[in-house]
Amino acid sequence: MTMAKDMSRRRFVNSAISSAAISCMPMKGLFAGYAESVRTADPLRQQTGSVLTDSAAWKDQGIENLAKSPYSRLHNVPVRAVTIGSGFWGRRRDTNVTKSIPSMHDLLESNGRMINFRRLADKSKGDQRGPVFSDSDIYKWTEAVGFALQSGDRPEMRSMAEKFIDDVVAVQEPSGYLNTYYVDDRVSQRMLTQTQTTGHELYNIGHMLQGAIAYYRGTGDRKMLDAGIRFVNNFLLPDYGPAPKKPIVSGHPEIEMGLIELYRMTGDKRQLDLAAYILQGDDRLQLPKPRTIYMFSGTPFTSRTKLEGHAVRAMYACCGATDYYMETGDPAYWKTLSTLWNDMTGNKMYVTGGVGSRAAGEAFGDAYELPNYRAYGESCAAIGNMMWNWRMLAATGDAKFTDVIERALYNGINSGMSLDGTLYCYRNPLAFDPSNGDKIRNSWYDTTCCPPNLERTFASLPGYFYSTSGDGIYLHLYDNSELDWRLENGTALKVTQKTNYPWDGSAEIAVVPAQVSHFTFYLRIPGWSERTQVSVNGKAFTGTKPGEYLPIQRRWSPGDVIRLQMEMTPQMIQANPRLVDDTGRVAIQRGPLVYCLEELDQPNGVALTDVAVDLDQKAGAVFHSELRSDLLGGVHVLRHMGAVYDKTSSSDALYFRYKREPVKTRRVPLTFIPYYAWANRQATPMQVWTPVLKSSALNT
Repeated sequence: MTMAKDMSRRRFVNSAISSAAISCMPMKGLFAGYAESVRTADPLRQQTGSVLTDSAAWKDQGIENLAKSPYSRLHNVPVRAVTIGSGFWGRRRDTNVTKSIPSMHDLLESNGRMINFRRLADKSKGDQRGPVFSDSDIYKWTEAVGFALQSGDRPEMRSMAEKFIDDVVAVQEPSGYLNTYYVDDRVSQRMLTQTQTTGHELYNIGHMLQGAIAYYRGTGDRKMLDAGIRFVNNFLLPDYGPAPKKPIVSGHPEIEMGLIELYRMTGDKRQLDLAAYILQGDDRLQLPKPRTIYMFSGTPFTSRTKLEGHAVRAMYACCGATDYYMETGDPAYWKTLSTLWNDMTGNKMYVTGGVGSRAAGEAFGDAYELPNYRAYGESCAAIGNMMWNWRMLAATGDAKFTDVIERALYNGINSGMSLDGTLYCYRNPLAFDPSNGDKIRNSWYDTTCCPPNLERTFASLPGYFYSTSGDGIYLHLYDNSELDWRLENGTALKVTQKTNYPWDGSAEIAVVPAQVSHFTFYLRIPGWSERTQVSVNGKAFTGTKPGEYLPIQRRWSPGDVIRLQMEMTPQMIQANPRLVDDTGRVAIQRGPLVYCLEELDQPNGVALTDVAVDLDQKAGAVFHSELRSDLLGGVHVLRHMGAVYDKTSSSDALYFRYKREPVKTRRVPLTFIPYYAWANRQATPMQVWTPVLKSSALNT
């Protein structure tokens, strides 16, 4: 199958896989779906009241509303409770709300995403534009706005969102159905099995629910939320589910998260049960195995033993399954989640926290299949990785999940948006050569899932800094910030961080309870910090272990201060020998940041394909950190006296006889920059994993 010149990679992949899957689908499963035109309103189907629970006021709900989740060890702190000040994430978030979100609004308009809604209300002329999942772009953008408004009112941004929301809900049908693609001559395709597996109907509504919930938590406005409830309660619940109802499959997992979060707000167990049914799959559909692998849905989630198929789908399915576990405590789910997490972190995750190594199917590869140049590492997949680990952290309080959150956030996610906030990476490779004409950063994609996904992630970031538990509070992430919230016993609490993280490993944390209180402050010790010093009010506190929370249990008083110093010595990371793409190579990491080489920073005429690092000395003596406030928005670069191979002493042949004598080299200074900042200047080669030079090979 030939890729059309103007067709995006993802559209081509989806079309090819969908066609292949449908061609092998049993006839019974292919045509046994349900289709109907617009139904007239049935009073018995109409929701009366849409009552929400009082488990937490709308302003007090976090990224997830875990206030009454019985199997959640940790509970979210609302986004509004944490103010991120000037510093690493402060600059990033300011760019997000002043440039990224507004410019994406304009791109959504100019590329017809809102025309799809307005044409159905006779407000615009023209045909439907964009792929089947185009509606979700609006919903993710609205979610980004909702999270941004949770950090403070922005009237102009809110006005833009309200206009979008008005146009969205205006075209909801009396039945509750809402989708701008399956209209007109496509009405007969609604909810058919083949549509569910490839048409993103439930994916779209899942994002609508998440966007509506975030917007409600930022403004108290229920208009879009009520539309989402009508879709679920009036359209889905009466007719779809276990026999004798009509079967459904999520196709692209997303609806599971939306349904469970909606259940947490409404207390309507039918919504949780529908999510459980979708996670279980329905054998009436008789879906072929290749399709259920690719979708990561359609078969019982608890039957999964490894991560495979489309990486974003797999991550979102794991998110929904973890949400389900936190509501039910089903041990089969936890066993599966643990198995899949070990598979990912032990075999299938890039050092940047990215996942999904194959361009074909945007999929997980086999164990240790982690190529660098061909790495896909979709931004959405890294975000899904962070979202899943956030849920696993909430369920357990285990810092190993926070380590993955931080790795993905600072590297595989942060690389997805340009420093000026207007260009985006769809894929995030670990090596790149622009000579093939590939432009890695673009303002718009035919499949524009990643840009608003990045925007909603940065907007929601304050909600990831802390959690509460029955016995105290957990600090997860470091940056200049202030928490103004309360313990679960009602005691008001302020926590202020002063730090230059991630460039500096020191942090001062002021703990100010409203009155003297006894509780535990769980201080995260990152897994990368081999030696961390902690003191409380100047007195050393022992027991720190990398990759764990340090429980500081005491009577806290206003004026108490925690100080910690994390070791920021650059580290050289070696891959498992089974990961053949990185054999004989190392990656450089300092603190939470993974570093890379860009060719334009190296001496003139030095190609990255010819350089190596020297590991013959201790890391601290080999790599020197230097602040460059004039470079890439202000970064610490790493300097290293490495080597470049002498081309005159090596053969140009593809294969030649092995020689024992070392290849001649000469010394050359190498400059490493943080991976997240690559591709923000001119097009130039890049690599994360660099060959290791043995001392016997260094000649000059």
